[in-house]
Amino acid sequence: MRSSAKPDSAVDIIEGEESGRQEGKEEKKPASEPNNCIFIYIERCQEIIKRKSSTPGKPRRRCCRGSRPRKISDKLLRIMGKLTRRWMIKTAVSGVAGASLAASAEAQAGAGMPTTQRKGRIKQSASRWCYQRIPLDELCEKGAAMGLRAIDLLNEDEWEVPRRYGLICSMGYGGGGEIKSAMNRVENHAKIEEAFRRSIPRAAKLGVPNVITFSGNREGMSDEDGAKNCILGLNRVKKIAEDNGVVICMELLNSKVDHHDYMCDRTAWGVQVVKAVNSPNVKLLYDIYHMQIMEGDLIRTIRENIQWLGHFHTGGVPGRHELDGTQEVEWAGVMRGIAGTAYNGYVAHEFIPTRDPLQSLEEAVTLCDV
Repeated sequence: MRSSAKPDSAVDIIEGEESGRQEGKEEKKPASEPNNCIFIYIERCQEIIKRKSSTPGKPRRRCCRGSRPRKISDKLLRIMGKLTRRWMIKTAVSGVAGASLAASAEAQAGAGMPTTQRKGRIKQSASRWCYQRIPLDELCEKGAAMGLRAIDLLNEDEWEVPRRYGLICSMGYGGGGEIKSAMNRVENHAKIEEAFRRSIPRAAKLGVPNVITFSGNREGMSDEDGAKNCILGLNRVKKIAEDNGVVICMELLNSKVDHHDYMCDRTAWGVQVVKAVNSPNVKLLYDIYHMQIMEGDLIRTIRENIQWLGHFHTGGVPGRHELDGTQEVEWAGVMRGIAGTAYNGYVAHEFIPTRDPLQSLEEAVTLCDV
């Protein structure tokens, strides 16, 4: 959890450490000099820390609010010790220095929460839509603590949020069409191109490595004609992706259970399309849940086609729930199969939790950390 400490608690430290300071008798600085006040405060905290380190074994003094004694926070003292006048000069801008200080202290305190160290062979992410009841900031904070590297499938106005917690958005919605209607319809190409011209440069700026697109449903169209249309559409936008270092990923989905009539429902068909486009910035989103339903044979298929795969999703089969003993995929084996290739992208968990969502997510992260 983030620290709930406010600037007042830091003033309490000074009150408890300095002799002669009485409750409610603090000297107040004029409102027009917030930065000087902050500098004095930092210097006093640093003096206290030096004094404490020079007198080992000296019992700590306490300060009181009414009848409640409070211990000096060692964590806050360490944080204050790292803040310098140079840092404050860079961040203090007319009256907002106090707010910047509070935000920095809060961020550093939050960064001190227990973080699970992962092996890192699989860079893991979590799909936002599976955790709608959890605020995005909380999902990012707790996801980072359990070893996630990113949050997946965010709208453009959310792309910046994971960066506050040392994460990125690993796959963004950037106007690539809808599941039922996208690249296999020529009439959609101009709209998708316009959206990508706007969103892909912004994705590059915010470190979003991938944006998603779809084939669309068949609706009577042959797979051959659909492939030709998808190739036309992807060729139309691949230069935008190449110029910005972002990958456009067309998702593989099952048409047997969840997305009836969806065209890009087999790895061979999808690979045929992206091979014809022949760009390092146009690949497939290989959803392991969907392809287990349609094909199985996961590890061999992944290994043989890895150069055309730009992203992965997980989900327990059947049901798209937790990656546990109730489903049929051997996830550690699949992850080892991915890790044994040259793949350096992300694997995003996209299952619907049936239990405590964050506990289920952490269990999946642990299982896939091979």
